[in-house]
Amino acid sequence: MKQYIVDAFTDTLFHGNQAAVCVMDEWISDGLMQSIANENNFSETAFTVKEGESYHLRWFTPGGEIDFCGHATLGSSFVLFNFYEKEKDEISFVTQVGKLSVKRGNDEYVMDMPAYNCLPVPVTKEMEEALGVKPVEAYLDRDLLMILETEEQVKNLSPDIEKMKFLEGLTIAVTAPGREYDSVSRVFVPKLAISEDPVTGSSHCMIAPYWSEKLGKKELNCYQASERGGNLKITVSGDRVCIAGKAVLFAVSELYIMV
Repeated sequence: MKQYIVDAFTDTLFHGNQAAVCVMDEWISDGLMQSIANENNFSETAFTVKEGESYHLRWFTPGGEIDFCGHATLGSSFVLFNFYEKEKDEISFVTQVGKLSVKRGNDEYVMDMPAYNCLPVPVTKEMEEALGVKPVEAYLDRDLLMILETEEQVKNLSPDIEKMKFLEGLTIAVTAPGREYDSVSRVFVPKLAISEDPVTGSSHCMIAPYWSEKLGKKELNCYQASERGGNLKITVSGDRVCIAGKAVLFAVSELYIMV
C-alpha cells in the first residue's frame, strides 16, 4: 500500500501539521486502518478510495476515527492532485460530514467545508482550571471554543491536559485577536490522545465564523500558534467556510500490510 506524508498548511518542511495519506484501491478493515494510524502516531492518518468520480475519505487519530478533519483533507488533496489526478482542478470527497470539495489554486488548495453551529455556553470554573486562565466567552458544537483576551495569553498557555479531558467537546480550541493576524489560536485534543494539534482546519470552521461576525469581515487571515505553526486564509460565506492553504511532501513509502 502506498503512503504519503504531507505537511499541511505550510510550504516549509517540518512546519504546519503532519498527515499520513493512504490511497487505496479498496477498503481494508477498520481495525487495520486504526493500527496504521497508531503506528504513524500523527494527529491524523487519512484513507481514501475512489468511488465513481469522487473519493471516499476517512480519518483516523491514535485515539480512534474522527468524523471531520481539515489538515488531512488538505494533505489528501495535495497527494491526489499531484500523483493521481494531475489534470483535475477540483476533487470531491464523500465524508461523514457530507461532500467536501477542494479546488487547486496557483500554489495553494481551497477547501469548501461546513461551518460549525456553535451555541454560547457558560464559562465554568473547570474551564479556567484546565486552561490556567479564565476565558471571556465559550461556545460549543461538536468541539469547544474558548475566547481569551489577548494573543499573549494564547501563546503562553500551558494547560492541564488531564483536566481538559473532562471538559465538554471533542476538540478544545482557544483563540484571541491577533496583532498581525485576525486571530491566533491553539487546539488540544486529549480525548483522542493528541495533546496539541499543530494546525487544525476543522477547528477553524468554528473559529473563523466567530471572528467573521465579531470583526465584520468575510475574509480572514488566521494563525495557529503551535510550536510548528501554520497560516490559514479563510472566507466565511453563510454556513460554509472556505479554507486555503499550502502543503509540502515529506515522504512517499510502501506499507507492507497483510490484508
